[in-house]
Amino acid sequence: MKAPRAHTGGGFWRRTRAMLIKEFIQLKRDRLSFGMIIMIPLLQLLLFGYAINTTPRDLPTAVLLAENNDVGRSILAAIENTRYFKVTRQVRSEAEFDRLLTTGQVLFAIEIPAGFERALRRGDKPAILIAADATDPVAAGSAMSSLGQVVRTALQHDRLVPDSGAPPFEIRMHARYNPAAETSLNIVPGLVGTILTMTMLIFTALSVTREIERGTMESLLSMPITPVEIMLGKIVPYVIVGFVQAALIIGIGIVLFGVPVLGSLLLLAALSTLFITANLSIGYTFSTVAQNQLQAMQMSIMFFLPNILLSGFMFPFAGMPAWAQWIGETLPLTHYLRIVRAIMLKGATFADLHYDGLTLVAMTIAVTRFRRTLD
Repeated sequence: MKAPRAHTGGGFWRRTRAMLIKEFIQLKRDRLSFGMIIMIPLLQLLLFGYAINTTPRDLPTAVLLAENNDVGRSILAAIENTRYFKVTRQVRSEAEFDRLLTTGQVLFAIEIPAGFERALRRGDKPAILIAADATDPVAAGSAMSSLGQVVRTALQHDRLVPDSGAPPFEIRMHARYNPAAETSLNIVPGLVGTILTMTMLIFTALSVTREIERGTMESLLSMPITPVEIMLGKIVPYVIVGFVQAALIIGIGIVLFGVPVLGSLLLLAALSTLFITANLSIGYTFSTVAQNQLQAMQMSIMFFLPNILLSGFMFPFAGMPAWAQWIGETLPLTHYLRIVRAIMLKGATFADLHYDGLTLVAMTIAVTRFRRTLD
């Protein structure tokens, strides 16, 4: 019996070239994978280059100006001229002052009390009161450190304070909700939404696609069951899984990192249900569009990437340009991060929270697409 002939060097390169050509042809036919190869690095480059800013500017600020005088106007003009602050509200009461901070509509609230100018001219060293939403220490830290110099420069310009020496006023800063500026109080609540987004999207995106690849979807379609019932049967188990994950993360955050829960756990659970269902519905939509599990995974990653970068989890949301914030507002994770941080760190109530009907919209899209797929 003859021994098999050894492959020659020329044959090796010919066969290797044939395999290379075959893989490129297959990649060309898989347009989704080819698009992901181009889009993912391009998306990362654009987001990190233009949207991400670790030194946030134009942070929304409310001002309580008790007296409309020269000093107050000078301080207000100086705050508006700085790149750190953007005065979006002028309030008339401390109650409104507190409400805007609790709801997250502003990150800073500055109060110039009555009699400030008179006390300044008499040398009584009056105080400017500043409250900051410190749930995100990165967004609040650099702006708070610059505020004292901004006020001093404005008063020196109007010849109300000397150019040198100790300032004849004081700034009383109150970092609310996270006075010690602990990053864990910001990261741990954010991880609840981030981990739920990742796992719910991937699990559900793969579920229906797996049924189609294995051929078991035809068996389901032959049964007396509607697309809505199939979708609910697929989603509900993962809702329970999502609750277990959320409870585990919050429990560990409380025990190991000392994260407080100042608001209602029942309210947090109810809104978490909406968030989990929204992500499951989006993942379910991906599964009805994708032709195989690889495509479903690619769609999930493509959706998860802007969620984690533009939601305010990794980088301050207020520091992003307007177009990036508009994109972020369409993502469910952006709204859920505000909700979970407001409930856990601020004790926010239902009246303080604003969210949209993304869950219903996503489920409607999923059912509609699924009906088309079944047809």
